[in-house]
Amino acid sequence: MSRIGKLPIALPKGIEFNVSDKNVVTVKGPKGTLTQNVDSAITFTKEEDKLIVNRATEQKRHKAMHGLYRALVASMIKGVSEGYKTEQELVGVGYRAANKGQLLELTLGYSHNVSFDLPVEIKVTTTAEKGKNPTIIMESADKQLLGMVAAKIRSLRKPEPYKGKGIKFTGEILRRKAGKSAGK
Repeated sequence: MSRIGKLPIALPKGIEFNVSDKNVVTVKGPKGTLTQNVDSAITFTKEEDKLIVNRATEQKRHKAMHGLYRALVASMIKGVSEGYKTEQELVGVGYRAANKGQLLELTLGYSHNVSFDLPVEIKVTTTAEKGKNPTIIMESADKQLLGMVAAKIRSLRKPEPYKGKGIKFTGEILRRKAGKSAGK
């Protein structure tokens, strides 16, 4: 049995969990509503405040789907109850970030500013304190969407290995390289 798949998922108070006849899982909570299509071999049983994921057979494919959908549903439940948050730093002289609603304006050392339009499911705030790197803070109930948007923003100017300039996640440890050694 799948080690991940056999673990029960705790259902916090105030979370609604529904499975439609077309195998679409819907989770509602204080942070929003999320939906996910689920394979027909996967079934869900609700016991008190726990959710148990079951599979139809012992086929290799069904075993793989068992753990996958258990992890996806657990992420959905955590997202609508607590939410997810990611922070990114802009390291570099003159690098700035500002947001106007869902539009993120980035100054990243290019000849032009970069405008990034964020999905409505993501809440964004930017901070710029003196003596600290500008920070982009994003919050959402959808873990997958938040990770995808954060990766896209990071790809606009990846951290380089010599000086560490670029967009990095807060707390990320970069592998640094030594520069050219001095001449003889």
